[in-house]
Amino acid sequence: MAEAQQPDNKSQQTRTVAELVEEIQALTTEIQELYCLDAIPWIIGVSWGKDSSTVLQLVWNAIAALPPEKRTKTIYVITTDTKVENPVVSAWVRQSMKQLEYAAKEQEMPFEPHLLQPAIEDTFWVNLIGKGYPAPRNQFRWCTPRLKINPANQFIRQIVRANGETILVLGTRKAESSKRAATMKKHQAGRVRDRLSPNASLPNSLIYTPIEDWSNNEVWIYLNQCDNPWGKSNKELFSLYRGATADNECPLVIDTSTPSCGDSRFGCWVCTLVNQDKSMQAMIQNDEEKQWMQPLLDLRNKLDVQDDRDKRDFRRIWGDVQLFERRNKNGKSSVEPIPGPYTKYWRESWLKELLEAQTQIRHTAPENMRDITLITLEELSEIRRIWLEEKHEFDDSLPRIYQEVTGEEFKDPRPGADLSLLGSDEWAVLEDICAGDEMHLELMAKLLDTERQFRKMSRRVGIYETLEKCFATSSRSKDEAVRNAHLKRDLKEAVEKGDVAKVKQLTLADFTAPNTEAIAPDTQTDTTKPDTKAKAWASKKFKNKGTKA
Repeated sequence: MAEAQQPDNKSQQTRTVAELVEEIQALTTEIQELYCLDAIPWIIGVSWGKDSSTVLQLVWNAIAALPPEKRTKTIYVITTDTKVENPVVSAWVRQSMKQLEYAAKEQEMPFEPHLLQPAIEDTFWVNLIGKGYPAPRNQFRWCTPRLKINPANQFIRQIVRANGETILVLGTRKAESSKRAATMKKHQAGRVRDRLSPNASLPNSLIYTPIEDWSNNEVWIYLNQCDNPWGKSNKELFSLYRGATADNECPLVIDTSTPSCGDSRFGCWVCTLVNQDKSMQAMIQNDEEKQWMQPLLDLRNKLDVQDDRDKRDFRRIWGDVQLFERRNKNGKSSVEPIPGPYTKYWRESWLKELLEAQTQIRHTAPENMRDITLITLEELSEIRRIWLEEKHEFDDSLPRIYQEVTGEEFKDPRPGADLSLLGSDEWAVLEDICAGDEMHLELMAKLLDTERQFRKMSRRVGIYETLEKCFATSSRSKDEAVRNAHLKRDLKEAVEKGDVAKVKQLTLADFTAPNTEAIAPDTQTDTTKPDTKAKAWASKKFKNKGTKA
């Protein structure tokens, strides 16, 4: 549920209540005509905020006014649960969906609600805690497509495949923002039918936006004056917005000097794309009964750190060192590695803090919220699988962390998850052998676990390539790996410029592994020792590579 208020344009502010009533009547007729025009199914995308609730209510009332024999076309109502929604809003959404489903059956209405969710491998915690993705930023906004867009698009594609075409009804309005207005105007210019715009991302689907020219005030006037047809009070929605506003007030006015109740922003409680979660802060501030959500706000604020390089690997998630030119505040630039995923320590720390927040909330929340689940058992199982099979962390720390925090045994639903040749004891021995050398520990763990994974295969095809990859990503220390990345970068630039002398110098340096004085100044690091481990491995060849291992 995401709403944002922007100043309404003048044409919207001059519409009187009587004119709004006429607009509603005209929209009712338009909706009925569009619905009866063909057999194309409708999909209404709702977040259960004020705008989408208004559209859903308008469509419901229009269809309810039709004779029962004309209500033949299914209208799918879809809502995406990201699994990290504000708990209060999430409870509101689920209750609204249930009431809508009940009312549709009771009143013989062709509405079919669907609560969509992201695939387990796409959920927020599986990506952040499991894979180590950093907290989302505008430069790396990995969450939106995985949590919201993909589940909805997958459902829409299913309807298109079954029916050939669909009409997507949305509550978007031009008054939400200047960017939204420009986008809607662009789509409006390409309309293939009256009031229906093409969907650029989904072929064979058209977009219908009935309240595109409404203002915030008109939305609230409609919701507060027209009863909700499926039994959910619009006054509760109004109170929800008011509770999420810093001053706890939501005046409905006509003049532009006072904002209406539209400045609240509901969304994921973990969202780090905004500077502050003002809605949750306001809820906690305005209502003592919502102070139980404070652990969520605290965890969100810990995730929202602008410079988190100390928590992240110096390599990208696939193991390579990538460099970028970073400009400092004093105007000087430096070439540095792009930070990668969270390290093992921090992934385990985020899991522990999340489970602690969930445990605390289950003791302090109201009775109707004490079954709250911040991370599901299926997500925990997938995180454990990623740590064990993809990151080769066979110490298997997740069950231990889970039991330490919750006091309960972790029961993994994945078949065979607890069967392993390597475990925490072997990890402890390996830590002693590596004596604090993190890269050595990582390399040994990868090699041992790779052998374990290939052990039961009838044909171990690909084992040599996998072992090679272990050495390519983990055999160098941080300084050595960064120096090697600088060397490759400088060599590439020299080749592009046609600098033969520099190419010879860098190529020779690559084979002789000189100290940093022989390298260009901007590639110097503290490392002066040759990269002997990587070179020794690179020179080796498997004699029986074509045979079974």
